[in-house]
Amino acid sequence: MVDLTSVVRPGDGIIWGQACAEPQTLVEALVAQRAQLPGVGVFLGSSYSGIVAPAHADHLRLSGYCGTGTNRALADAGVLDVLPAPYSQLGLLIETRKIRCDVVMVQVSPPNARGEYSLGLGVEYLAPALKVARAVVAEVNERVPWTHTEPVLRKQDFALIVESSRPPVYVSYKPSGIDQAIAENTARFIPQQAVLECGIGALPNAALGALKGRRGLAFHSGAIPDGVVDLELDSCTGGALMGSQRLFDWARENPRVRLRSSDYTHGAATLGRIERFVAINSAVEVDLTGQVNGEVAGGSYVGAVGGALDFIRAANASPGGVSICVLPSKRIVERLSGPVSTPRSEAGVIVTERGAADLRGCTLRERERRLRAISESS
Repeated sequence: MVDLTSVVRPGDGIIWGQACAEPQTLVEALVAQRAQLPGVGVFLGSSYSGIVAPAHADHLRLSGYCGTGTNRALADAGVLDVLPAPYSQLGLLIETRKIRCDVVMVQVSPPNARGEYSLGLGVEYLAPALKVARAVVAEVNERVPWTHTEPVLRKQDFALIVESSRPPVYVSYKPSGIDQAIAENTARFIPQQAVLECGIGALPNAALGALKGRRGLAFHSGAIPDGVVDLELDSCTGGALMGSQRLFDWARENPRVRLRSSDYTHGAATLGRIERFVAINSAVEVDLTGQVNGEVAGGSYVGAVGGALDFIRAANASPGGVSICVLPSKRIVERLSGPVSTPRSEAGVIVTERGAADLRGCTLRERERRLRAISESS
């Protein structure tokens, strides 16, 4: 096992890639050696590996922006300190050391002929972390595809390297019949030549599936899911690949795919230049005024402020664009049971399996009428 104590110091702040970009071998080593590294703080993104468990908070200080995936168990155990910040701010928070990053751990592809290591499956907030970190520890995983990432790295950038050959973390979604019905109701709101954004989850991914056969579409998002593979996209820009081996194979050396920093993918300056921008995001629940809870379900922190609000605001301001919130009808409620993640002032189109409620320009009374019409109680 790699000895992280040669690079990591007690009290350091560590950031690593999230979801499919998680460097599993390095995370396993950190967990195993945590007693030798007291006071180390870890900033977590979404996780589906389950490597970090509540018991590891005996020596590690755990924080993160979300309760997604296996992070929910950490939040339920009270050991995950949640930062409710929009995704567009993470880069600045890292660069100004509001989120501390002394060491960044990355999963990279084997180098190409030019000696360039690709970040492979995710860039996002790793880009600003790489700028400020004292040391970079790399897991060179031969199962990770070389993709067009900004930045790429070279061997001299790494303080420590471990080689591995293991499947990356996969994120799979199996849309239900209700999901498919919601997707069909969503498709009619998506204009020709739209630039699509898709949030995490089965529902937004299903919405992409309803667009098969459309031409002239482009993709600009934080997460890039499996659903893009079957679309004839003109371009695909995102922060991270979050899906199956099929997605990773499609993205390998694909010149249409670019993985970039969250400062770029979620930045207002970038988003403000996009026309016909369509943001498709799910929610825990929506109330009858159009307020969205995307964070807490049944008392558990399961979501995030995340990037939804960045994209929703951009879609609402984009010429020809639209913000779409997709969810089952049973999750339209009288009152939210969690925080307001998206204010009612940003409400666009709400879609369920029972139909769609276009709330743009509607008064509160009209919003309630339209939302009740597509709710379970209708």
